[in-house]
Amino acid sequence: MNLAIIFAGGSGQRMNTHSRPKQFLDMRGKPVLIYTLEAFEEHAMIDGIILVCIESWIDYAKDLVGRYQIRKMMKILPGGQTGQESIYKGLQYAHVTCEEDSIVLIHDGVRPLIRQETISDCLQCVKMNGNAITVAKAIETIFVRGHDGGVGKIFDRALCEMARAPQCFFLKDIYAAHKNALADNITDFIDSATLMQYYGATLHTVEGPMENIKITTPSDFYIFRALLDARENLQIIGL
Repeated sequence: MNLAIIFAGGSGQRMNTHSRPKQFLDMRGKPVLIYTLEAFEEHAMIDGIILVCIESWIDYAKDLVGRYQIRKMMKILPGGQTGQESIYKGLQYAHVTCEEDSIVLIHDGVRPLIRQETISDCLQCVKMNGNAITVAKAIETIFVRGHDGGVGKIFDRALCEMARAPQCFFLKDIYAAHKNALADNITDFIDSATLMQYYGATLHTVEGPMENIKITTPSDFYIFRALLDARENLQIIGL
């Protein structure tokens, strides 16, 4: 079984929105989260979706799932205090309802421009290598900030990549790693790739498109709109 665990627990503080969290903001009359869910709903190899959501917005999320006919939705769960905790809640549900050799694709609810090809490539990579971390090439110089506020070590950009999503694993492997983190009282891993590497996994990458952005700030929202316009224009001219 191939499962998508979508976590949409962020409150949108960096988006500066007060009426609703960023994942529920409308773009062309459709919430950002629905664009994300539809990408997995429409993929032929995805069997089920688990959504982890802000608890006070679960009823609204259920209404959206019904309105937009997300038929693969298995469960909508309340999130935790951190992204790691939210993902673990989704994994717990998957662990008791699905086979342990299921493939889990962990994805941000506010990363709506995921391509069908990337999902397929991730599934294939997990089958071949045991995991798949979606990445994009680094296009700017990256360095470590120095202790005095100056520039620390500068990395060779050609050797750098940016971790994105989905991040994909066999259910038994990612669930076991989360259990280890709980036993070690570690709750602040930045993402699943970091957690898995910490517990000894050798990670494998799948290169995704640059437009697979995470909508975090107001400028990201405007970029999302521009990318949607570009996709629509390419479809109009048959590309």
